[in-house]
This record gives sequence, C-alpha cells and structure tokens, in this order.
Amino acid sequence: MNSPDTTLMLRLVDEDPRNVAGRLASALNISRQAASARLQKAMKAGLLGREGHGAGVRYELQTLKEVRQSFDRVGLSEDRVWQQHLHPLVADLAENVRDVWRYGMTEMINNAVDHSGSPQVHIRMRRNGLFTQAWVVDDGEGIFLRIQRALGLFDQREAILELAKGKFTTDPDNHSGEGIFFSSKVFDCFYIRSGRLHFAHDSDEADVLLESNGDAPGTTVLMKLANDSTRTTREVFDKFAVPDEYTFAKTIVPVRLAQHEGEKLVSRSQAKRLTMRFDRFRTVILDFAGVAEIGQAFADEVFRVFQRAHPQTTLVPTNMTPEVKSMVSRARAASRAS
Repeated sequence: MNSPDTTLMLRLVDEDPRNVAGRLASALNISRQAASARLQKAMKAGLLGREGHGAGVRYELQTLKEVRQSFDRVGLSEDRVWQQHLHPLVADLAENVRDVWRYGMTEMINNAVDHSGSPQVHIRMRRNGLFTQAWVVDDGEGIFLRIQRALGLFDQREAILELAKGKFTTDPDNHSGEGIFFSSKVFDCFYIRSGRLHFAHDSDEADVLLESNGDAPGTTVLMKLANDSTRTTREVFDKFAVPDEYTFAKTIVPVRLAQHEGEKLVSRSQAKRLTMRFDRFRTVILDFAGVAEIGQAFADEVFRVFQRAHPQTTLVPTNMTPEVKSMVSRARAASRAS
C-alpha cells in the first residue's frame, strides 16, 4: 500500500493535474525541490505520468493493471468472470476492498446476464495507485426502459426513483431487488447510464439524475472505490437492516428524484408515485435535500393519507427547508386531529 504522503500526492494529482509540486510542497511543508523529487520518484515507480514542460506541466495517474473483456451473455457465469479475470486485479488489496468489488461486480454482471437480453456483456476494470474503476456494459434495451415497461410508468425518469428506493426487480422469482441498491451504497461512486438518463450516487453527495441530448444504447454501470477504503459490505447492509433480523427493512429515498426539471412537488399524483412500494419497508427516510418547497396536497398525501393507511411504515423526513418542514408539520397535525 502507499505511504500517507504518496496517497496525498496522488490525490492532489486526481483533484487537479496542474501545479502539483507547489501544492504538494505546501501540503507537506517541504521545499518545492523536495516535492519535485517525490513526483519524479512516483513517475519512476509507474504511479504517475507527465505531459508538458515548465509552467504547463500536467501530471496524471497511471494505470497499473487493467482488464478489458467481452463475453457472450448466454451461459455466462458471474463468479467465474470474477475469479478468472477480475479478482487478480485487486487480489493484493485489503479484504474489505476485495469483498466490495466481489459483491458489486458479481451483482452487476448477473443483472446484465439475467435482464438485459444483450448478445454480449462487456467488462472493464482499471486500477491506478489511488483507486479502481470498473464498467459493466450491455447492448440490451436499457435498464430504465425495462423498468418503465414493467411498472407501466409514464416517464423513464420515474424508473430511477424506483431503483433508488430498493427492493425492485423485474424478475421477483429469481431476484431480491437489492443488488443495485446496495451496490450504489458500498462504492465511492456508482453511476448508471441508459438512453438519455444518468443516475449517479456519490458517497459524499446526494443522488443525482442528469439528462443528456444523445441516446446511449444499452446500459452502462460504472463503479469506483479507493484502494485504501475502510468501508465494508457488512456495515452498509447493517445500516438498512432491522437489528438482529438482518432483513432489508430501511431505505433512504432522495425526494429530489421525484421532482423533474421545471416541476414542483405539489400534486397527489406525484406523492403517490413517490410512496409507491414504501409499504415494503419498516422505515423510509425521506431526504428532502435539493427540494425547496412542497405543496399542501403533496404533503397531505404522503404524511397523512399514506401514513394512516400504512401505520407499520415509519416516515422520517430529513434535510427539510423551513417551507418543507412547515408543510410536513401541517399534514401530520391534520392526521392527528382526524
């Protein structure tokens, strides 16, 4: 593993490839010459590359190991792909990091095998001195379109909200619907692109829905994890489980995913889409980050109508603006009074 100073240097390069020597000297309280010597040493070790000269020099993280392979989907076994092609790339990393990669890669490969209908599944995994990234790509109809059809949704954007809730699968006899939900939580970055839609989960930021002008065929899943991550699959599973039962009973729902561009959350129909399948959980944490306000009808449908019909499900709103908090309080007061 890298020394703390080497890891710091690589992070500085990842953040900004320019003026690395100066920033490293400042961060470590050493001379610029000493910082340049450390950069030269990292280049000789194959950790860094460099382009340009003088003030225009730019450093970049070098790929240390890489796997790129395409497989016929029919008959593909995710555990064999992991053991034969992917595990060797992270075999010398800590056990918790290997466990995260084993879980995420086998889940996403299995999803592509069982759901995509694609002729092939394309896998890429690339490691540098700081982190490892992996892509699972198929040429099928696309995950958001498939979910839209399965649930009869009006808009593919609503499919992303269902994925974010968890416990959704188009094949309930053979899948639990937990793979994408937990994979999105165990990695530093988890990203799905299909068609014009992008779903991104960053461990330091809220879930984000983006739209692009061009259509991307099939489904692309990207995962990223620091090589020295201390995160474990167990701690992530336990976060969403009932104590001593180990059941997936709690979820965090980014309410902003129900708010499409240019819309405000004001109607009962929007609230009903939001609360769809909430009854499968004991606790639903409603994260209102990025939502400035909600309407009276929306709040009433969620916090009075749904809550009274499903008392076994506890709704926990968080990150509320004063305007949102006021509407939630009014709805709950009306529920207690009726």
